[in-house]
Amino acid sequence: MNTRIQIANAPCSWGVLEFDGMAAPVSARKVLDEIAASGFAGTELGDWGFLPTEYGALREMLDERGLTMVGGFVPVPLARPQSIDAGIRDAVKVAELMASVAPDAFVVLADDNGSDPVRTAKAGRITPAEGLDESAMDAAAVVADTVARAVFEATGLKTVFHHHAAGFIETPSEARSLLERTDPRHLGLCLDTGHWAFGGGDPVEALREHKSRIWHVHFKDCDRAVADCVAEKAQDYFAAVQQGVFCELGRGSVDFPGVVQALRELGYSGWVVVEQDVLPGMGSPLQSAVRNRGYLSGLGL
Repeated sequence: MNTRIQIANAPCSWGVLEFDGMAAPVSARKVLDEIAASGFAGTELGDWGFLPTEYGALREMLDERGLTMVGGFVPVPLARPQSIDAGIRDAVKVAELMASVAPDAFVVLADDNGSDPVRTAKAGRITPAEGLDESAMDAAAVVADTVARAVFEATGLKTVFHHHAAGFIETPSEARSLLERTDPRHLGLCLDTGHWAFGGGDPVEALREHKSRIWHVHFKDCDRAVADCVAEKAQDYFAAVQQGVFCELGRGSVDFPGVVQALRELGYSGWVVVEQDVLPGMGSPLQSAVRNRGYLSGLGL
């Protein structure tokens, strides 16, 4: 069995975030140049329109740098079932573009994170009272399942769900509830180590509990001191990001040696995508990428 883990990075590590008013002014060419220069073999798509949305232009940009497209992020408001048609259109659009350049890429489905005031304000310290009730979770699972099935039928690509702070699927128990309600043939889990830790979980335990559903992995660290400070001051998710809660790998609370060991024990042979939300004024994305790649090399990746 091929158990070689391949390492990518993502535009969010250069400040290309999906939230209004938070994206850094950086060009797609610069981001891809620096992903390749810092030793990564692949990239995710980023927000729709950041990279070219026409097959030939996207293929050329990737090939020039020897990069593989590994995933594309698609937010869909899971708590609003009436959004399902728009969600399908957005997901299939992304899937069709990715399938044209990388038939093994994943649609990375997430909730419309950061749009609910309570979930945004309480991110990192969510209680059951702030979650979806059983009926609403059932409905959210139908949305996720339907989108994933539509993507597969249209393109043959599979979908992974990305649990995420400031969305309705943030905590380990919420992720578990969604997975229990969805079809494992079409929908897997994108385990994001930083968001899992920020949401109160242990990524190593997550790998062992959800091993059959983890098809894609994001390596993100979580600075527990920042998270605790944000909680103490009752600040929201965006304040946490702006204060660097998702720090360089190896500088936070995530047990990456344990995560790597667990991945190897599972025989994981997919992509690991480094994500470090770097905003303007928070240092050099290229230098962080180089240090992150070096840290992973030290772990044998």
